[in-house]
Amino acid sequence: MSSKSTTTMTTQNQNTNSNPAMSTAQEEDHSPNPTKKTKNNTNKLIFSSIITEPIEWLSMLTYQLNPSFIAGIFLVYGIGQGFSGSFFKLVSDYYWKDVQKIQPSTVQLYVGIYFIPWILKPIWGICTDAFPLFGYQRRPYFIVAGVIGTVSASVVAVQGGLGAAAALVCFVGVSASLAIADVTIDACIARNSIEVPCLAPDLQSLCGFCSASGALLGYLVSGFFVHHLGPQGSLGLMAIFPALTIVLGFVIYENRTSDLHNEKKQGAVENVGMTIRSMYKTIMYPQAWKPSLYMFLSLALNLTTHEGHFYWYTDSKAGPAFSQEFVGVIYAIGAVASIIGVLIYHKYLKQYTFRNLVFYAQLLYAISGVLDLIFILRWNLIIGIPDYFFVVIEETTVRITGKLRWMPMMVLSTKLCPLGIEGTFFALLMCIDSIGALISKWGGGLLLSVFHVTRTDFNNLWLAVLIRDMLRFVTLVLVFLVPNVGPYEELIPSEVCEINKSDGNVDEETLELVPVQAKTEV
Repeated sequence: MSSKSTTTMTTQNQNTNSNPAMSTAQEEDHSPNPTKKTKNNTNKLIFSSIITEPIEWLSMLTYQLNPSFIAGIFLVYGIGQGFSGSFFKLVSDYYWKDVQKIQPSTVQLYVGIYFIPWILKPIWGICTDAFPLFGYQRRPYFIVAGVIGTVSASVVAVQGGLGAAAALVCFVGVSASLAIADVTIDACIARNSIEVPCLAPDLQSLCGFCSASGALLGYLVSGFFVHHLGPQGSLGLMAIFPALTIVLGFVIYENRTSDLHNEKKQGAVENVGMTIRSMYKTIMYPQAWKPSLYMFLSLALNLTTHEGHFYWYTDSKAGPAFSQEFVGVIYAIGAVASIIGVLIYHKYLKQYTFRNLVFYAQLLYAISGVLDLIFILRWNLIIGIPDYFFVVIEETTVRITGKLRWMPMMVLSTKLCPLGIEGTFFALLMCIDSIGALISKWGGGLLLSVFHVTRTDFNNLWLAVLIRDMLRFVTLVLVFLVPNVGPYEELIPSEVCEINKSDGNVDEETLELVPVQAKTEV
């Protein structure tokens, strides 16, 4: 090698060693792509936030309100309304169809009847407010609700040859158990929504999430149990869940009413009279009766043809002949869609005004109902979409839009409750909604009967669904009744609360579910 080449190599090595920047640059050329590293870090942060955000949100609610209050929501909404309600819905449908062999229009009537305890929620609310038992206002009613539900479910499961009327009475008992337990937690939610108004949408999001999550689990297992135990055997499992309500009644903290409080409660009849007068004064305000009227009409005009759909789902000739397990999966998919609807509302929509949100949600809900019509007419097969795939699309769309339609109305209901009678007034609003839902069920049953939809004849089911969809679009013209205000603005005049205070209706709660410590602003 020449001396010139040697000198050149030596010079290059010296330059390389004397220039750390060049050396680092050369090393970076062989290192992983910095852009890829950044992308991986971003993905990790997104994944981490998905896990941590719900935990932080739940911790915030627990700190701002009360741990046992949040636990009560999980128990009543998650296990009670969510799991038990969904399990009961599917199992009772198969019970009427396979055990009692009842026509779908008659089942629709029966469903309306055992929905009646939810209409009586104001009565349960007045009882818990004005008629304490053994010195306690809340605990005994949890226990009573649990006993009624446990006994009712056990009778249906044990008695093999139970008549349709007796079975209906037991189902009413199961429904009453859920309704009575629901009243107490609703009163707590309404009170906390008044005291911490910025958390009102968050509380409804939590309730919706718990209910939908419980429904998801209930629907997933209900089809399995119906297949292996039968409808009647599966109803025996319903006795387990009200037993948890009994446990809640024994373990929940509540101070026994003092002698002074007992003297006050001796005028219970007078107390009820004052409560009714305050409710009347409140509901007469346009800010209260207009949205209440809209909620009632939107539910009443939303005729449900569920039983016709259910019988058609399982029919081997006219329908897609879905199995028991797959029907449960369909409803479970609907529960997942409901959770998605709650998340969409909580994440992106809770800041919008009630009127705009309700209008667009109702419009999407009406449009999604057209999918039912396409499915029943079997147009999905014409365009090449299998039944199993199309029913997933239909159930998901309907449930998401339905939840987006319902969430703002629940938040609005809590905003309409004045302090002092918040529990009873919220129960009144839920009673109005329940009457609307009852008209929806009975109206749907009448529709199925008029068009002669039976256990085996589904030729006119599409006509019933078409009329139902048209009524959903008609509801859009009523949206002007909804106030055009945001969820953090006051709806009820302050003088209403002053009236309630002067009537002696404002009372301090002693139940641990209702926070008594001072609230800090979020």
